[in-house]
Amino acid sequence: MTSLPPQPLSPLDGRYRAAVAPLADYLSEAGLNRARVEVEVEWLLTLTDRSLFGTSPLADADRERLRALYRDFGQAEIDWLAEREAITRHDVKAVEYLVRDRLETLGLGAIAELTHFALTSEDVNSVSYALTVQRAVERVWLPRLDAVIDALAAMAAQHRDAAMLSRTHGQPATPTTMGKEIGVFAWRLRRVRAQIAASEYLAKFSGATGTWSAHIVADPDIDWPEVSRALVEGLGLGFNPVTTQIESHDWQVELYDRVRHAGGILHNLATDIWTYISLGYFTQIPVAGATGSSTMPHKINPIRFENAEANLEISGALFSTLAQTLVTSRLQRDLTDSTTQRNIGVAFGHSLLALDNLLRGLGEISLAQPVLDADLDGNWEVLAEAIQTVVRAEIAAGRSSITDPYARLKDLTRGRRVGASELAEFVHGLDIPDAAKERLLALSPARYIGLAAAVADRV
Repeated sequence: MTSLPPQPLSPLDGRYRAAVAPLADYLSEAGLNRARVEVEVEWLLTLTDRSLFGTSPLADADRERLRALYRDFGQAEIDWLAEREAITRHDVKAVEYLVRDRLETLGLGAIAELTHFALTSEDVNSVSYALTVQRAVERVWLPRLDAVIDALAAMAAQHRDAAMLSRTHGQPATPTTMGKEIGVFAWRLRRVRAQIAASEYLAKFSGATGTWSAHIVADPDIDWPEVSRALVEGLGLGFNPVTTQIESHDWQVELYDRVRHAGGILHNLATDIWTYISLGYFTQIPVAGATGSSTMPHKINPIRFENAEANLEISGALFSTLAQTLVTSRLQRDLTDSTTQRNIGVAFGHSLLALDNLLRGLGEISLAQPVLDADLDGNWEVLAEAIQTVVRAEIAAGRSSITDPYARLKDLTRGRRVGASELAEFVHGLDIPDAAKERLLALSPARYIGLAAAVADRV
């Protein structure tokens, strides 16, 4: 058997590439290297802006040409770094050599020796990972989550009055509305989304073991912690001044746990919508030319929700591993985080793919109100709760002599189908005031929805 031509091993880079491609701008190896170049360039500008070690602030034109090294980072730089890393066997060192090389080309060779000055690789990596994860979350992942939340909020408003039978423990229960049930997911996701949006993105910039030792030896009169803080905060990140060689990754643990939490809510959404489809509450809108089943022509499989469910499970497992692994580093440094962090993009990729499927799936279903109505009409026994609650209120008010109304309703309804006429006969025979009877006789399962519509309006 002959070997295949080179193929992507991960489905994120193959079958699902189009759905997750925006993440690659930030969470790919190339995206990470572009951020590393950005950090090296901004450190050079930080040093020269302060006229350190005999330098002077660069002219505006030179500053722009220097920043173009990361703003215009492209295939030529990707290829250059790949060739150099094959020699250095060190990714950050290759980036340093790239910046040095480009400084010579730009006629700025006089400051080349300040490239990567007093830094450990983890200074560059810490800032770079914080930048790439922040940008991926804020520019790609959160907007896709927002689109799903907006779709759910629109469905909640559309179906606010669409009465349906609830199922607690899978059994017929007090009716609700589809809008209210969909609104629950929008409410839950908005809460966790706010926590994710408020996440910290921290970086360190304090040398080989977090002590600024090399910096102080080079010039003991400079307030190096403040210089480092200015660089990190100038890039829009939070500064962590108390670290080992690495930034402790606690902010990543917090972020990934929150994203995994959102994924759990989305997983619940996927399984509930799948169940509503199986009950016939939602019909799936046929897509022209699409095949639902390879052998059963009548079928439209709920593949969007099944795909989302699976990808949320994969991303959740990866985020859990990231959070568990990144929280620990032996003594002042070990390399487990280096390998682990290279999978951040994979975790977000599966999560983004799930969001894409959910968004598409929600746009391909239509509420089947007649099915909901028929289900409600076939389960009048759910009004037993209303009847026994009204009777108890009348007993408490001294207007009824009935004892143990719950037991009487249980005998009438448990394990039995009870229709409208049977319930009406039961209510007529109750020892309660006529006004209470009229209130109960006016009920139907479709009208026994309490404040469901108003709850949906709160989303």
